[in-house]
Amino acid sequence: MTQNQVLYMAREAVGAVLLVGGPILGVALLVGLLVSIFQAMTQIQEQTLSFIPKVVAVAVVMLLLGPWMLSVLTAYTHNLLTELATFGGM
Repeated sequence: MTQNQVLYMAREAVGAVLLVGGPILGVALLVGLLVSIFQAMTQIQEQTLSFIPKVVAVAVVMLLLGPWMLSVLTAYTHNLLTELATFGGM
């Protein structure tokens, strides 16, 4: 395997991770920001108030985008195994 092939596979892996993890992290960040603003405005400092909405939002995003995430990971795995076979000379 050459250096370019390894870099190509690493770039594909990072792209797949960003595609799959991006929406989940984005929603968790947005919900956390909204809850923090709400806590600052109302001066409620309950720990579970910041935790529970994020868990619910992430669960909803995973339920809605789960099939798409699975298809992205399946396509990446198929591409990885195909490229490994060609890189190995098989």
